[in-house]
Amino acid sequence: MQLVWPDRTGELTASDLQRLYAYPEHLDRPWVQVNFVASADGAVEIDTTSAGLSHAADRRVFLLGRDLADVILVGAGTVRAENYRGVVAGAKRLERRRRLGFDGVPPIAVVTRTAELDPDSRLFTETVVPPIVVTTETADTRALEAAGAEVLRAGDGDVDLPRALALLAARGLRRIDCEGGPGLFARLVAVDLVDQLCLTVAPLLVAGTAGRIAAGAAPAVPRRLALASVLVEDGFTFLRYRRDAG
Repeated sequence: MQLVWPDRTGELTASDLQRLYAYPEHLDRPWVQVNFVASADGAVEIDTTSAGLSHAADRRVFLLGRDLADVILVGAGTVRAENYRGVVAGAKRLERRRRLGFDGVPPIAVVTRTAELDPDSRLFTETVVPPIVVTTETADTRALEAAGAEVLRAGDGDVDLPRALALLAARGLRRIDCEGGPGLFARLVAVDLVDQLCLTVAPLLVAGTAGRIAAGAAPAVPRRLALASVLVEDGFTFLRYRRDAG
């Protein structure tokens, strides 16, 4: 993988990537990074999942995003579509996490208005860290709690995202890696909670009816981002945008 902007430095080492994608130090608030892959013509999926758009380098950046985070934030639709499980606690990952100052692997936090998740799914049965269910005050979570989930309640009719992130931050989970889906991303954009977007562009033309990476109500004014870095490998482009401070 090569860095081509802002400085063309050639091949990057694992340490280089860690420095490039690291979260800001000494955070005193939730800081949200969003990860997505899309085709060159904007498709977010092939045959209902993102796997067909990915690449080994994209997977490397995706896994690094997890290893640098305190918590993985995901919408319930994506959990169901991608058959999510907990973060795998392999020896290599645990060693890198320890070296980066973390203890164990990050939990998956699922945003769901209704808490309609299957307690027998991989999210609950294939994990070393109990998932966090971020839901509303009225959602029935008894089955999920019996399956080991921690429940955070934020909002009445729908999940109040600023409140939800504040509850995660109160638990020391400030480095938030959001893996989608498009509905959750759009909601984060609407309330101006996106600090960084890591977007992999796959050299594929998909066409069809596939959606875009953010799908939902638009903010009154588009959110301005600043390009932070561009990497390339095997025709795939890795764009990193940060909230524009200007």
